[in-house]
Amino acid sequence: MSRPAIAHIRLDAFRHNYRVAKKHYGGKALAVIKANAYGHGAVHCAKSIRSEADGFAVACLEEAMQLREAGITEPILLLEGFFEAAELADIVAHDLWLVIHAHWQIDILLAAKLKRAVKVWLKMDTSMHRIGLPPQDYLAAYRCLKAHDNVSQMVLMTHFANADNLSTNHTLQQCQIFQETIQGLNDSAGIDTSVANSAAILAWPQTQHKTHLAQHWSRPGIMLYGANPVLESAAGQELLPVMQLNSRIISISKIKKGESIGYGSIFTAERDTTVGIVACGYADGYPRSATTGTPVAVAGHITRLIGRVSMDMLSVDLTDLPAVAVGSEVELWGKQVSANAVAASAGTIAYELFCHVKRVHFQYFDAANI
Repeated sequence: MSRPAIAHIRLDAFRHNYRVAKKHYGGKALAVIKANAYGHGAVHCAKSIRSEADGFAVACLEEAMQLREAGITEPILLLEGFFEAAELADIVAHDLWLVIHAHWQIDILLAAKLKRAVKVWLKMDTSMHRIGLPPQDYLAAYRCLKAHDNVSQMVLMTHFANADNLSTNHTLQQCQIFQETIQGLNDSAGIDTSVANSAAILAWPQTQHKTHLAQHWSRPGIMLYGANPVLESAAGQELLPVMQLNSRIISISKIKKGESIGYGSIFTAERDTTVGIVACGYADGYPRSATTGTPVAVAGHITRLIGRVSMDMLSVDLTDLPAVAVGSEVELWGKQVSANAVAASAGTIAYELFCHVKRVHFQYFDAANI
């Protein structure tokens, strides 16, 4: 019998969440499937929405090549562009779009001898201060690129630092910087733009650059996988979890009040306690930093994590669940247990949980094909 730790991936839920993004923000949407679709399987996810997706976004050439080799022919954007000049030949050969975010990339692109011009997404740093050209350099860079034979089309873009935080106006401030800067272009009304990540799609509709002469591209990421980055957003309540991480109880024992369990003995029973051992640990992607009290569902009932998560196992409290037996199913996150709740307990975010899932068996389901 194989180890029972399984990640169930619902491709119909992934497709539903993409449609939510399109419904609430309009325009076109690049499905962000970098980092192996946030741990969900990039090829499977891309194939599930290729008939309706406007395109995909990945971090780098290697991720794009995986999709092309799997038969994905739709547009693919490289969010970090290229890292060295040698990549440009493959970018052209495989018809990839690229983000340009630095002067050194501009210099390399303009000096290259390309067989075909490429589509460029020019990134502005509107105060996130990670990557992107400063506003004062942006218009000159745009004009230089637009006039060159190596560039076919352009999209103007930026990225929000705090769109998941509704208590600050930083998102609107960034949007204002972006809009005021591109207004310096004579043809700005007809240029495609892209600013919205998942949080902006769900909570900041006013960031959409609306004009009948241009297309606005959103870039939904975490929302595609069913994790709501803005809990206050009503639109986020429409999202469906895509990954359900399951395992089973493999051992049950009892400890007395005052006894401890696991490495470091960080949990001491305040009453006689029934302990269930689950075949899942931090080597599978469950966070070691998750604390006692983190919700876990066993046989359909919510209980809690107790003690320290180890490499291959974790412990749950079964004291109030007398019907649970060895072999009972455990949901670590998914339909009953929110990945956001587990992440909050572990001092991290759902993005990291998903990206860390490994070693478990992956099973893909699509209700449209059942």
